[in-house]
Amino acid sequence: MSERMTKKKKPLEMTPVATTPVPSDSIDTQADAKPAGGEVEETPFEAVASICSVLVVGLFILTFLAQNFVIPSGSMENTLLVGDHLVVDRVTLAPPAKWMPFVRYREPKHGDILVFIKPVPDPDAEGKPQYLFLVKRLIGVPGDHIHLHDGIVYINGVAQPQPKDGEDLPANPGESVFLDEFPSVPPALDPSATEEWAVDAPNHIENGDLVVPQGKYFMMGDNRHNSLDSRYWGFVPRENIVGRPLFNYWSFKSTDEDYEQTGLGANVAWMAHVVLRFIPDTRWTRTLRVVR
Repeated sequence: MSERMTKKKKPLEMTPVATTPVPSDSIDTQADAKPAGGEVEETPFEAVASICSVLVVGLFILTFLAQNFVIPSGSMENTLLVGDHLVVDRVTLAPPAKWMPFVRYREPKHGDILVFIKPVPDPDAEGKPQYLFLVKRLIGVPGDHIHLHDGIVYINGVAQPQPKDGEDLPANPGESVFLDEFPSVPPALDPSATEEWAVDAPNHIENGDLVVPQGKYFMMGDNRHNSLDSRYWGFVPRENIVGRPLFNYWSFKSTDEDYEQTGLGANVAWMAHVVLRFIPDTRWTRTLRVVR
């Protein structure tokens, strides 16, 4: 149910460096003259320098400007599907930097789809805590009063429209009341809610509304009956927000289970499946689709 995002790196390609012919009126000896239109051979040092420069630029882009992620679960269906590969803008929502004065920065706003680090850890295969990348839609900003009634989100007393492409699947048995009547049905009554949030949530409730504190944000998945989101684990701190998806550069038909497999054998089997099924299982209509 959680929308964990897996970071993937894309191989970089090196562009050949153009060379300049030796001028005909050069004073070099005849042995050193090059025929018109000939190319100067690249030395091993120059080749290594070219590769290193490309790697440095690529590493800079992947570290500071953009990253690639894959959607491994269905909490944002049908806005985002399992197997969507996204390019995420890490600059626009980052704190302003003096070394990038021409970039337009802004704060997160209602309706943004955001990539962020989950504020509570999940255990990995060995039981160690790990903080996952998630993707959700921003519902509440600092100061907002939020509640759900009959599955409809109310922000500051105003009913909000359902997400345009959001999936409207029935809730799991026993969870429909909690998901559709939040926070009048408190997290403490749902076993999937974290203990810390169950204790902290009542401190932020006023007149039946959940009030978003300063520096925090409230997130929900578009597939609202199949999304582990802020209703279960609370607010997202501003510093946890990584960026916002720009577009879907590749989408491959997958299931949640495909991304839950671990181990070398499972990875090799999945790579072989992708190679064999690349053309028929690629969702070509979603290629370069802008994320909204």
